[in-house]
Amino acid sequence: MGNCISVLFFMGLISLQTICEGQSEIEISLYPLGVPNAIKTDRPEKMTFNSEGQLIALSSVLNPRLLLYRPNSPNGACVILCPGGGYRNLNIENVRFIAQRLNEMGVTAFILTYRLPADGLMVDPSIGSLQDVQQALRVVRGRASEWNLKRDKIGLWGSSAGGHLAAMAATHWNVSYEKGKDTIDLRPDFLILAWPVVTFRGTYVHKGSRMNLLGENLNGELLADFSPNEQVNVNTPPTFLVHAGEDPSVSVLNSILFYQALKENKVPAELHVYEENVHGFGVAPEVENSWMSELRHWFVKRGLE
Repeated sequence: MGNCISVLFFMGLISLQTICEGQSEIEISLYPLGVPNAIKTDRPEKMTFNSEGQLIALSSVLNPRLLLYRPNSPNGACVILCPGGGYRNLNIENVRFIAQRLNEMGVTAFILTYRLPADGLMVDPSIGSLQDVQQALRVVRGRASEWNLKRDKIGLWGSSAGGHLAAMAATHWNVSYEKGKDTIDLRPDFLILAWPVVTFRGTYVHKGSRMNLLGENLNGELLADFSPNEQVNVNTPPTFLVHAGEDPSVSVLNSILFYQALKENKVPAELHVYEENVHGFGVAPEVENSWMSELRHWFVKRGLE
């Protein structure tokens, strides 16, 4: 990435801009007037940095925000990235790789640093992450012209537990999780799920994500509502899914269940299952040939590139 410098801004919604060789990262607060559903605390955010000073992991999120990555030649399409981490931390490094790959395709990328239910910093921890992803969609669509984005080409990407969050947003867009806000602009135009947590019921549940989000509340109706595969309908956005067939952390059946629900509702969908036994693969910058090429073909087919 080369050398980076950070510049602070004290006006508007932008609070920090990090300028690197060939790429800029702009930090945008989601709630400049106050974070909803928050518990006041003196606890600092927990940040982990690599040797180059880049943020690679985050927890105890106090200020939900977007990190903007802009391509050299933007095509108007945009993806909001929801990092994984089991609803306990955010794997920023993984989605930074994804943002870089998307930029190579001309797609603008935003990394969403959303609040985590495991941190105990919300009145209702089950909806804080949803509030943040919905607000992210509002902010990006509301400022689309500023970033040269097309309002009908704004999608969500979720990896692992971030996939659960993205799938929830894509199947619950007609419900506002912040009191007093409407649902205008909350439906993403497309959805990308990479090794996602999907179901909160049955044999294939990722118990850690469910425990961190809902605790011991195993009410059947609640679990069904938080199982996005059970909430798919004809208005769910077109979806691209990828998963390792032998994923040791999140069963591939999560992606298969979501894909089946999409097909039953005649929603355009593509599912790619690879003969791998890892949780997350094919996004690092040094990987030349991976399923990302299939995603690029899907973008072209859907008029997103």
